Amino acid sequence: MTEKFRNKHRIASHRLSGYDYASDGAYFITIVTRHREHFFGEITGGEMVLNELGEMARDEWFKTPGIRPDMNLTMDEFVVMPNHIHGIIIIGKNKFNRGHKMAISRINNDRNNDCRDAMHGVSTRHGLNDKNDNNYKNKFAPQRKNLSSIIRGYKSAVTRKSRRIRPDFAWQPNYYDRVIRNERELNRIRAYIINNPQMWERDRNNRGL
Repeated sequence: MTEKFRNKHRIASHRLSGYDYASDGAYFITIVTRHREHFFGEITGGEMVLNELGEMARDEWFKTPGIRPDMNLTMDEFVVMPNHIHGIIIIGKNKFNRGHKMAISRINNDRNNDCRDAMHGVSTRHGLNDKNDNNYKNKFAPQRKNLSSIIRGYKSAVTRKSRRIRPDFAWQPNYYDRVIRNERELNRIRAYIINNPQMWERDRNNRGL
Protein backbone atom coordinates (compact mmCIF):
# COMPACT_ATOMS: atom_id res chain seq x y z
CA MET A 1 0.00 0.00 0.00
CA THR A 2 2.92 2.34 0.69
CA GLU A 3 4.11 2.46 -2.90
CA LYS A 4 0.59 2.88 -4.18
CA PHE A 5 -0.12 6.02 -2.15
CA ARG A 6 3.25 7.71 -1.69
CA ASN A 7 3.22 11.10 -3.39
CA LYS A 8 -0.07 10.33 -5.12
CA HIS A 9 -3.74 11.30 -4.84
CA ARG A 10 -2.96 14.73 -3.42
CA ILE A 11 -6.05 16.54 -4.61
CA ALA A 12 -9.10 16.29 -2.39
CA SER A 13 -11.71 17.56 -4.80
CA HIS A 14 -15.43 17.01 -4.86
CA ARG A 15 -16.95 16.69 -8.32
CA LEU A 16 -14.38 19.19 -9.54
CA SER A 17 -14.62 20.24 -13.12
CA GLY A 18 -11.86 18.34 -14.86
CA TYR A 19 -11.62 15.55 -12.28
CA ASP A 20 -12.16 12.05 -13.58
CA TYR A 21 -13.80 9.80 -10.99
CA ALA A 22 -12.78 6.77 -13.01
CA SER A 23 -9.16 7.60 -12.11
CA ASP A 24 -7.11 5.14 -10.11
CA GLY A 25 -7.11 6.21 -6.49
CA ALA A 26 -8.64 5.66 -3.06
CA TYR A 27 -12.06 7.07 -2.19
CA PHE A 28 -13.78 7.39 1.19
CA ILE A 29 -17.52 6.80 0.81
CA THR A 30 -20.45 7.37 3.16
CA ILE A 31 -24.01 6.44 2.21
CA VAL A 32 -26.90 7.27 4.56
CA THR A 33 -30.40 5.82 4.78
CA ARG A 34 -33.46 7.97 4.17
CA HIS A 35 -34.28 10.09 7.23
CA ARG A 36 -31.34 8.37 8.96
CA GLU A 37 -33.63 5.49 9.85
CA HIS A 38 -32.04 2.54 11.62
CA PHE A 39 -32.55 -0.14 8.98
CA PHE A 40 -29.34 -2.11 9.54
CA GLY A 41 -29.29 -2.97 13.24
CA GLU A 42 -28.15 -1.32 16.45
CA ILE A 43 -25.03 -0.53 18.45
CA THR A 44 -24.69 -2.64 21.60
CA GLY A 45 -21.74 -2.21 23.94
CA GLY A 46 -19.78 -0.31 21.33
CA GLU A 47 -20.25 -3.00 18.69
CA MET A 48 -22.52 -3.04 15.66
CA VAL A 49 -25.08 -5.87 15.76
CA LEU A 50 -26.33 -6.38 12.22
CA ASN A 51 -29.85 -7.44 11.43
CA GLU A 52 -30.75 -9.17 8.17
CA LEU A 53 -30.72 -5.92 6.18
CA GLY A 54 -27.39 -4.99 7.68
CA GLU A 55 -25.93 -8.30 6.58
CA MET A 56 -27.25 -7.65 3.07
CA ALA A 57 -25.61 -4.22 3.02
CA ARG A 58 -22.31 -5.75 4.12
CA ASP A 59 -22.43 -8.66 1.69
CA GLU A 60 -23.33 -6.54 -1.34
CA TRP A 61 -20.40 -4.21 -0.66
CA PHE A 62 -17.89 -7.03 -0.85
CA LYS A 63 -19.49 -8.50 -3.97
CA THR A 64 -18.56 -5.36 -5.89
CA PRO A 65 -15.11 -6.43 -7.19
CA GLY A 66 -16.58 -9.67 -8.50
CA ILE A 67 -19.37 -7.81 -10.28
CA ARG A 68 -16.86 -5.37 -11.83
CA PRO A 69 -13.66 -7.42 -12.30
CA ASP A 70 -12.43 -5.25 -15.17
CA MET A 71 -12.21 -2.17 -12.92
CA ASN A 72 -9.47 -3.62 -10.68
CA LEU A 73 -11.28 -2.72 -7.45
CA THR A 74 -10.19 -3.24 -3.86
CA MET A 75 -12.72 -2.86 -1.07
CA ASP A 76 -10.67 -1.63 1.86
CA GLU A 77 -11.91 -0.85 5.41
CA PHE A 78 -15.69 -0.93 5.75
CA VAL A 79 -18.41 -0.75 8.40
CA VAL A 80 -22.19 -0.93 8.45
CA MET A 81 -23.75 1.37 11.06
CA PRO A 82 -27.43 1.53 12.09
CA ASN A 83 -28.30 4.09 9.40
CA HIS A 84 -25.25 4.48 7.17
CA ILE A 85 -22.21 2.75 5.77
CA HIS A 86 -18.60 3.91 5.56
CA GLY A 87 -16.15 2.34 3.17
CA ILE A 88 -12.93 2.86 1.25
CA ILE A 89 -12.93 1.92 -2.42
CA ILE A 90 -9.64 1.69 -4.28
CA ILE A 91 -9.87 1.89 -8.05
CA GLY A 92 -6.74 0.46 -9.60
CA LYS A 93 -5.35 1.11 -13.01
CA ASN A 94 -7.49 -0.51 -15.66
CA LYS A 95 -8.24 -0.25 -19.36
CA PHE A 96 -10.92 2.37 -18.74
CA ASN A 97 -8.70 4.86 -16.89
CA ARG A 98 -5.41 4.22 -18.64
CA GLY A 99 -3.88 7.59 -19.44
CA HIS A 100 -6.34 9.52 -17.27
CA LYS A 101 -4.91 12.37 -15.22
CA MET A 102 -6.13 13.64 -11.89
CA ALA A 103 -7.14 17.29 -11.73
CA ILE A 104 -4.58 19.61 -10.15
CA SER A 105 -6.57 22.83 -10.27
CA ARG A 106 -7.97 24.52 -7.15
CA ILE A 107 -5.54 22.78 -4.82
CA ASN A 108 -5.15 26.00 -2.85
CA ASN A 109 -8.92 26.07 -2.29
CA ASP A 110 -8.98 22.57 -0.83
CA ARG A 111 -8.72 23.74 2.76
CA ASN A 112 -11.52 26.26 2.29
CA ASN A 113 -13.80 23.81 0.51
CA ASP A 114 -13.20 20.97 2.94
CA CYS A 115 -16.16 19.79 5.03
CA ARG A 116 -15.05 18.26 8.32
CA ASP A 117 -16.76 15.96 10.74
CA ALA A 118 -15.90 18.16 13.74
CA MET A 119 -16.41 15.31 16.17
CA HIS A 120 -13.86 12.99 14.58
CA GLY A 121 -11.67 15.19 12.40
CA VAL A 122 -12.22 13.14 9.25
CA SER A 123 -12.71 15.01 6.00
CA THR A 124 -15.77 14.30 3.91
CA ARG A 125 -17.31 15.65 0.73
CA HIS A 126 -20.99 15.94 -0.01
CA GLY A 127 -22.03 14.01 -3.10
CA LEU A 128 -24.46 15.16 -5.73
CA ASN A 129 -27.66 13.39 -6.55
CA ASP A 130 -26.72 10.38 -8.65
CA LYS A 131 -29.18 11.39 -11.39
CA ASN A 132 -28.11 15.03 -11.65
CA ASP A 133 -24.33 14.90 -11.90
CA ASN A 134 -24.55 16.19 -15.47
CA ASN A 135 -21.28 18.10 -15.66
CA TYR A 136 -19.42 14.99 -14.61
CA LYS A 137 -21.35 12.71 -16.97
CA ASN A 138 -20.76 14.98 -19.92
CA LYS A 139 -17.03 15.09 -19.27
CA PHE A 140 -16.05 11.45 -19.03
CA ALA A 141 -17.13 8.10 -20.45
CA PRO A 142 -18.01 5.30 -20.25
CA GLN A 143 -20.27 6.13 -17.30
CA ARG A 144 -20.54 2.51 -16.20
CA LYS A 145 -16.85 2.49 -15.22
CA ASN A 146 -16.48 5.19 -12.58
CA LEU A 147 -17.09 5.82 -8.88
CA SER A 148 -20.67 6.98 -9.37
CA SER A 149 -21.57 3.81 -11.24
CA ILE A 150 -20.12 1.68 -8.43
CA ILE A 151 -22.19 3.47 -5.78
CA ARG A 152 -25.28 3.50 -7.96
CA GLY A 153 -25.03 -0.25 -8.49
CA TYR A 154 -24.44 -0.94 -4.81
CA LYS A 155 -27.34 1.19 -3.63
CA SER A 156 -29.64 -0.40 -6.19
CA ALA A 157 -28.72 -3.95 -5.18
CA VAL A 158 -29.21 -3.27 -1.47
CA THR A 159 -32.52 -1.51 -2.11
CA ARG A 160 -33.85 -4.31 -4.28
CA LYS A 161 -33.02 -7.05 -1.80
CA SER A 162 -33.94 -5.12 1.34
CA ARG A 163 -37.41 -4.26 0.09
CA ARG A 164 -38.30 -7.94 0.06
CA ILE A 165 -38.21 -7.65 3.85
CA ARG A 166 -38.76 -3.92 4.42
CA PRO A 167 -40.78 -2.37 1.58
CA ASP A 168 -40.12 1.07 3.05
CA PHE A 169 -36.33 0.80 2.80
CA ALA A 170 -34.61 3.66 0.99
CA TRP A 171 -31.30 5.51 0.85
CA GLN A 172 -30.80 9.23 0.78
CA PRO A 173 -30.59 10.24 -2.90
CA ASN A 174 -26.97 11.38 -2.56
CA TYR A 175 -23.75 10.17 -0.98
CA TYR A 176 -20.57 11.59 0.49
CA ASP A 177 -17.15 11.07 -1.03
CA ARG A 178 -13.58 12.05 -0.33
CA VAL A 179 -10.58 11.54 -2.59
CA ILE A 180 -7.87 10.22 -0.28
CA ARG A 181 -4.71 12.23 -0.85
CA ASN A 182 -1.96 10.19 0.76
CA GLU A 183 -1.21 7.22 2.99
CA ARG A 184 -1.38 9.23 6.19
CA GLU A 185 -4.94 10.26 5.39
CA LEU A 186 -5.74 6.71 4.31
CA ASN A 187 -4.66 5.33 7.68
CA ARG A 188 -6.57 8.05 9.57
CA ILE A 189 -9.76 7.23 7.70
CA ARG A 190 -9.25 3.50 8.25
CA ALA A 191 -9.01 4.15 12.00
CA TYR A 192 -12.13 6.32 11.88
CA ILE A 193 -14.09 3.54 10.17
CA ILE A 194 -12.86 0.85 12.58
CA ASN A 195 -13.71 2.97 15.63
CA ASN A 196 -17.03 4.26 14.34
CA PRO A 197 -19.24 1.87 16.38
CA GLN A 198 -17.47 2.89 19.58
CA MET A 199 -18.06 6.56 18.76
CA TRP A 200 -21.75 6.15 18.00
CA GLU A 201 -22.94 8.29 20.92
CA ARG A 202 -21.17 11.26 19.31
CA ASP A 203 -21.85 10.38 15.69
CA ARG A 204 -23.64 13.12 13.74
CA ASN A 205 -25.81 10.45 12.08
CA ASN A 206 -27.13 9.34 15.46
CA ARG A 207 -30.73 10.57 15.54
CA GLY A 208 -30.62 10.62 19.32
CA LEU A 209 -28.26 13.60 19.33
